[in-house]
Amino acid sequence: MVAMAATASLFPVSSPQPNSGAKNSGNHKGGLGGVDLHGIKSKSTTSYGLQVKTNAQAPAKVNGTRVGVMDGLKVDDNSSSGAPRTFINQLPDWSMLLAAITTIFLAAEKQWMMLDWKTKRPDMLADLDPFGFGRIVENGFVFRQNFSIRSYEIGADRTASVETLMNHLQETALNHVKNAGLLGDGFGSTPEMCKRNLFWVVTKMQVLVDHYPTWGDVVQVDTWVAASGKNGMRRDWLIRDCRTGEILTRASSNWVMMNKVTRRLSKIPDEVRAEIQQYFVDTPPVVDDDNRKLPKLDENTADHIRNGLTPKWSDLDVNQHVNNVKYVGWILESAPQHVVEKYELASITLEYRRECMKDSVLQSLTSLLAGGGGGKADFDNVDCQHLLRLEGGGGEIVKGRTKWRPKYAKQVQEHQSLPL
Repeated sequence: MVAMAATASLFPVSSPQPNSGAKNSGNHKGGLGGVDLHGIKSKSTTSYGLQVKTNAQAPAKVNGTRVGVMDGLKVDDNSSSGAPRTFINQLPDWSMLLAAITTIFLAAEKQWMMLDWKTKRPDMLADLDPFGFGRIVENGFVFRQNFSIRSYEIGADRTASVETLMNHLQETALNHVKNAGLLGDGFGSTPEMCKRNLFWVVTKMQVLVDHYPTWGDVVQVDTWVAASGKNGMRRDWLIRDCRTGEILTRASSNWVMMNKVTRRLSKIPDEVRAEIQQYFVDTPPVVDDDNRKLPKLDENTADHIRNGLTPKWSDLDVNQHVNNVKYVGWILESAPQHVVEKYELASITLEYRRECMKDSVLQSLTSLLAGGGGGKADFDNVDCQHLLRLEGGGGEIVKGRTKWRPKYAKQVQEHQSLPL
């Protein structure tokens, strides 16, 4: 029916007009007689009752220009008169017809895809987030948001970087607070926190990456919060492939409150606890806590050192300190080049010790704990220890541990498991 309507709009058909009873110039008698319109005389034809009013008055002159009067409308004699209606000039605009047909087929294809999704994955329609705004699910305890991996978010390996994934984690955490109606004037702070000049700071972050998404992939990020001790909060994340549902990344973090004026840690006030406690989930962390103590790392024990790292204005957040994701890039600045080229980051654990301000000058130190040498070690996992501190032997900013696996190791394992 849509196609018929589109075709009918391109082939207009004149409907018969009833006889109005008005007097017509000339002798018509229900047909088209000889009518002289500016010297163009049409032959008498039969139109099945169709009557046309004509004006037989002689053309008048206005300011020396001849004009014709047809049904009370003045028409400039210099303008081109209507061309005779022929088969050629009555052909439709084929581009409009093609556009209409294309629109019909695209709509049908979209409906077919929706039906196909319902057959294969009934839960997929519930997971659709076409605008990427995210929403609250799981009875109000979990926030879910989809992200499309952009071309500027991938690296030389054509996969998303770990910084990209951690930015998605941070974005969903803030949007969770916003959608829950708890976002005040601060960066993730609740209204009661803003009254007391409090904001959240992360003390520990653990990220495990099983598989990196590539350009064009759509990932689904779920996040929720839980209590962590008396004065802390834990936030967990799961990143899945939106198409297959496969878990790509797991992450867990611990957060405490800091006073924006004194820059000191603070207990959670009862008013703030009343705001956030109703959203806490009583579940274990998705990543087991790594409490291993790292050996001391300094200029004498470090294998690689990078000096002179300084934050830019764009590295600061609204709380006037360096965004926690930026530390990841600085830590990897001192990672061995052959490790970065031959391995991919499988997990990272970061312990945040103090703030980094805009005037800080940092030093990045890395030490290899296992593998990464050469020969057979190139096919083994590599563990690294990291330290980010103020330059000149200053205080520690971030301590970290990373685990690296050979690139494409998963594809090699799957290939070896195939029957010969």
